[in-house]
Amino acid sequence: MLAEWITKLLVVFFGYAYPAFECFKTLEQQHGNYTVQLRFWCQYWIIVAILTAVEMLGEFVVSLLPMYGELKLAFLVYLWYPKTKGSDVIYDAFLRPIVMQYEPNIEDRFKNLRANSGKLLVFYLKNFTEKGYILFQDVLHYVVSKRSGDERIKGSSKKKKHEKDEMEEFEHFAETLLGTNANQRPARRK
Repeated sequence: MLAEWITKLLVVFFGYAYPAFECFKTLEQQHGNYTVQLRFWCQYWIIVAILTAVEMLGEFVVSLLPMYGELKLAFLVYLWYPKTKGSDVIYDAFLRPIVMQYEPNIEDRFKNLRANSGKLLVFYLKNFTEKGYILFQDVLHYVVSKRSGDERIKGSSKKKKHEKDEMEEFEHFAETLLGTNANQRPARRK
């Protein structure tokens, strides 16, 4: 467990923090082989982005691979290490030919995604808020029903009326907080 944690820490340092700092230094330099270094670091970050996306999509498979963290660390260092300059090799030999072949198709898909991203975001936000409101109301009713069930056992009708008033006040507060009223509320699950 400790070895895994140390490997992750090294990946963050050598795979992200150090290259980010080197990229920063490249951007801030005013002379020399600025464009060559900038191209190198752009290639590095493109490869890292693709690696991260593949990792996320194949997380289950990646978790089964022995010593994956160590291999990833070695690969990331290989990409930026000055003597190997692996970013140039991987980019020119593998990545560039594949992307160039499918570039128009990729571009069209990203344009479509960009055009519909607003609709998608609104859909997810609306869905999340409706489900969140329903969950909030269900939890609220569960807590109140448990509390009123305990009071029924005690037989206190005065507390029951007070609790009902509190519940109505709390629902009014929730409606005000969430900006809805009883007519706008989504249907609750039974």
